[in-house]
Amino acid sequence: MGRLTAVAQTGRVAPGKPIGVLCFGGDLPVELAARALQANQPVFMVGFRGFANPAIETYPHVWVKLGQIGRFFRVLRQNAIERIVIVGALTRPSVRDLSLDWLGLWDLPRIIRMLRAGGDDSTLRRVVGYIEDRGVSVLGVSDIAPELLAGEGQLGRVAVGAEQENVAVGLALLDALSPFDIGQACIVLDRRPVAVEGVEGTDAMIRRVAELRSNGRLRVKGSRGVMVKAAKRDQDLRVDLPTIGPRTIELAAEAKLAGVAVEAGKALIADRAETLKLADRLGLFVVGVRRV
Repeated sequence: MGRLTAVAQTGRVAPGKPIGVLCFGGDLPVELAARALQANQPVFMVGFRGFANPAIETYPHVWVKLGQIGRFFRVLRQNAIERIVIVGALTRPSVRDLSLDWLGLWDLPRIIRMLRAGGDDSTLRRVVGYIEDRGVSVLGVSDIAPELLAGEGQLGRVAVGAEQENVAVGLALLDALSPFDIGQACIVLDRRPVAVEGVEGTDAMIRRVAELRSNGRLRVKGSRGVMVKAAKRDQDLRVDLPTIGPRTIELAAEAKLAGVAVEAGKALIADRAETLKLADRLGLFVVGVRRV
């Protein structure tokens, strides 16, 4: 399912009862928890086994298996949690991947409909609706740590320069693809789209371009082209926000791209300091752009 990274459109919520952090893959859940505590907002980590980073155990936490829906809601009640945020990477599971408990079995027809709803945004809207139908509010990362969102303009030391045209082409392409609810990223080289993110995810898309360049299918000299990542038009911005991090930059460099563009205010930069430091060292630009 790509990266299920939750973000809402509002400002930081006022500190209060613990916020439940539903933790999937990567370091972002831990980074979010640290930011929340800096703002005096307590958190309770719900780690999904096989996905979440063991580092979540630094904070109050519990481990659950994907599909233990009854246990999940029971944990929320026991810890007086009325608000949650969903953070981290998760590949869309099949029903066979779920460890269904009694509530999961009871709601199995609805779960199947959610998993087969279409693209990621369609599925995640139904997941959010399912959670909120049980009285739990779903927040976004920007409700808790808005500083994790990408700002506008040049974010590192390298300027976008002539690649700005490629950025514009990439944004137009992603706009055109939004109704089909597929990927959130593409790669544009010399105003020519050469890759669009599908179910394989952003990293695999970039690797595909690196392979095309290495085997001569893309005959281009030097570091050129840009990976553009932006939210789908009209998607639920509480979930599945575009995310980049250090690994994105490493792969972009391996593909000999000139840089990375993300949608300002609607994309996350995981481990921001390290991401931008790495981009500077490798000579890639990172830019936040606003859509018209």
